Amino acid sequence: MAYSGFMTSDRLYHVGFGRADLEPNPPTVALLSGDPDRAKLISSTYLHDVTTLSEHRGLFSYVGTLEGGKRMLSATSGMGAPSLSIVVNELIQVGIKTIIRVGTCGSIQDHVKAGSIVISKAALCRQGASNDIAPLEYPSSADPFVTVALANIAKDLNIEHHVGITASVDTFYEGQERSGGANPHLMRVNQGMITEYMNLNVLNFEMESGTLFKMADVYGFQAACVCAVVAQRQDNESIILEKKDQAIHNAILVAVKTAAQYV
Repeated sequence: MAYSGFMTSDRLYHVGFGRADLEPNPPTVALLSGDPDRAKLISSTYLHDVTTLSEHRGLFSYVGTLEGGKRMLSATSGMGAPSLSIVVNELIQVGIKTIIRVGTCGSIQDHVKAGSIVISKAALCRQGASNDIAPLEYPSSADPFVTVALANIAKDLNIEHHVGITASVDTFYEGQERSGGANPHLMRVNQGMITEYMNLNVLNFEMESGTLFKMADVYGFQAACVCAVVAQRQDNESIILEKKDQAIHNAILVAVKTAAQYV
C-alpha cells in the first residue's frame, strides 16, 4: 500500500520531513520535547552523525545515532496538547513506534522536590485536544513497560525520581492555579485546584502527556513521559532556576538510556 498523509511530496506539512528523509535506516523511537532547544540539546549531546531534518515552524527535528549504532529521532512538540497532537500524528505517519516525552513540570506534593524527576504512569487529563482523540472518560495511561524501564534506569543512575499520576492541563497560568500573571481573577473551578489534586495524590502539573497517552492507545504506539521538576507549586508560582538545568539533564539522561532499549 502506498504511503499516504497530509503532505507535500513525501514531507509532512507541519514537521517538515517524511519517510524518505529517514532512510536507509529509519528510527522507530522518538524523544519529544516541548522546547526546541531541548530537542537540539539531546541531539548534540547524545547523538552522533546528526542530520537536521527540519526547523520548520520552530519544530526542530533531528535524527542521529546512539552509542552502539542505534538510530533515534529528537523532535519538538511545541507547547501544549494541540501542537503535540499534530506532531505526534505526523511522527506516527513516518514510522515512529515509541515516543518518550521529555518535559518540565511543577510539583504539587511536598515529597516531590524541585530538581527531581517525575515519571508519569497516567494522567488526569484536562485537555480539549484529547477529546478529539477519544471521549473524556477514556483512560489516559502511559505504556507500562516503557514506564517501568524509565523508573529502573533512574534507580540504576541513583537519580531522585517519582512514579505516579500527572495533572495534564491546557494552560500554564489559570489551568495550574497561577494568579500572579496578567489575570489575577481565577474562575471558581480553578480555585483550590492544587489542594484538591494534592489530596488525590497527583504528583505534578504539565501540559502534554494526557493527550499523548490517549493518542498512543488509540493509534497503537508506545508512549511514556519523564519530566524535570522545576517548580514547587504548593509553595510558589515561580520556576526554581537553580534546580532547572540539573533536573532537565537527569530527565534527558533517563529518557535516552531508556530509548536505547527500544530502538
